[in-house]
Order: sequence, then C-alpha cells, then structure tokens
Amino acid sequence: MGFFNKFFSKEKKETLDNGLDKTRQGMFSKLKHAIAGKSKIDDDVLDELEEVFVTSDVGVETTLKIIDRIQQRVARDHYVGTSELNDLLCDEITKLLADNNNADMEDFTVPADKKPYVIMVVGVNGVGKTTTIGKLAYQFKKAGNRVVLGAADTFRAAADEQLEIWGQRVGVPVIHHDHYEDEEKKDPNKHPDPAAVAYKAVAKAKEENADVVIVDTAGRLHNNVNLMNQLTKMKNVMKKVLPEAPHEILLVIDGSTGQNAFEQAKQFVAATEVNALAVTKLDGTAKGGVVIGISDQFQIPVKYIGLGEGIEDLQIFRKNEFVKSLFGKKD
Repeated sequence: MGFFNKFFSKEKKETLDNGLDKTRQGMFSKLKHAIAGKSKIDDDVLDELEEVFVTSDVGVETTLKIIDRIQQRVARDHYVGTSELNDLLCDEITKLLADNNNADMEDFTVPADKKPYVIMVVGVNGVGKTTTIGKLAYQFKKAGNRVVLGAADTFRAAADEQLEIWGQRVGVPVIHHDHYEDEEKKDPNKHPDPAAVAYKAVAKAKEENADVVIVDTAGRLHNNVNLMNQLTKMKNVMKKVLPEAPHEILLVIDGSTGQNAFEQAKQFVAATEVNALAVTKLDGTAKGGVVIGISDQFQIPVKYIGLGEGIEDLQIFRKNEFVKSLFGKKD
C-alpha cells in the first residue's frame, strides 16, 4: 500500500472488506470447491476457475483473459501448487486492471489546470446516481474543493428536490431550473430544458471560481434515443461556457444487477463518451466481480465504488486494495 497509507485508513479498509463480504464469500466457496482434492494447477483446475469467474459476473471475455494469464504464469514461473493460487490470481487481476487504465487516485482531487472540473453523471433510474452525486460532493468538499451541483434531471419527479436536500446536507450550492425561470410562464405539461440547467451550473461554477461542478442528468433508459440525444445537447451547451467541458462523463452502474450492468454500459458507451465508472451497491450483492469485467471489456477506469448507504461509504477505487479484499488477503 505504501504511499497510499495516509489515504487508505483502517476505517476505509473495514468498509471495503464489509462491502465486498458477500462477493468474497461466494467466490471463496467456489474456489475452495474448484481446488478440492487438487495439489497442482492443471487443466481441470483451470476449467473450474473459468466457471468460478463466469458465475461471479466477471464476464466470459475477461474470464478467458484471466485464465490465459494464469496459464502463462504457471508455464513461466512453475506455479504448480494450488496453495499459491490466491496470490497468483490477485497478482494477475491487479495487472489486468492496471492495463485498463485503472490508476490509483490519491484522494478526491481534481486537476489543478482544469477549473472548474466538470463532471456529467449519467445512468439509468435506480442505480443510485443522485445519491452518488451527493456523496461525491461531500468527499470533494471534505478534500478542500469548492463544489457546485447542477440539477439537470428535469424529467424525474422531485429529482431536483432530492439533489437540493443533498446540497443542504453537504453545504454546497445547487443550481436548478427554479432559479432561472419565471414560474408564471412555466408550462406544467413541459419539462424544463436540462441543457439550460447544465449551462447555468457551469457558468455559476466558473463565476464563483469553484473547483468542481457535478451535473446530474435524467435517469435515462439506455434504449431511449431521444433522451440520449439530450446528452449531446447538454455537452454542447456546456462547451459554450468552458470549451473543454465536460472533462468527465461518469457512468453510474448498479453492481447488484450483474450481467445487466454490462448491457447498460454497452449502450451508454455507444451513446456518449463515457470515460469513468462508478459501481454502486456492492455491499448488497455477491456480484462484485462485475467491477473487473466492465472495466476490462470497455477499457474504462472504475473511479468510485459504493459500499454502503453511509455518506462515507463511497470510496475511490484502488485496484490493489480491492483485489486484496476480494480474495481476503491481509496486509
């Protein structure tokens, strides 16, 4: 862990271990069964491993990559005992995540030369998108950043009120349509323009010299073309304020949905330039292997993981600590 000791506290490790408990238990029981009665890593063990990872929602393509890596290591380094299997798997999966641009972040920091740093958050309804935004705002502020939130989910009833509650709880301003529209002229049958909200949120952040602006978006069904087109419009209007905005398009995925999360990611990646992932609700599922598979298949780094309902339970994704926790390894 070394350099990251000051960022990855004992409390954070306990949260990570507790959050991955169901996944770890499921994987451990499968691995134990896979090597039962075996003394060396042979083709039978590799076949069993393949089934373990596929049934743990790692995904077929990523599983085959892991098996191939194990075969190469066994041949090269003469790992023949099943007793070394955990260490071998931890090592190779960590390297696989590193190959997918999963660079460990120090903390909830933003690039000093990109101010305000604009994050547009996307995802389907029910994945914990707005909650993730609130927790991100809390963590960014806690790290010393000035944060502005944009309530551009103008489709879901009470979405802006939910974000406003988070803003009050965290102590950061929330920009939403009520701040800028004449209420008497509003048509109750029409949704306010989310692109206008996004524009004003970025403009406000720039005006106030904020460090981070996080823009919420409607919980789009990944097969709704019209709503996906709205994402493009939102990006274009933000660029009028800040040509390089948004710097980050963060896709929030519910880790408990397993293989459905892959389909969501596929549709969003096809629709917009997703360059970061947040995987939520890992504490309530045995499907935590989806973190490895999605990052690998889409070559998009996982930046954040949700490990519980508490405001502190959103963590930076640290590949080394994640994999060690997944396999029950101690420091």
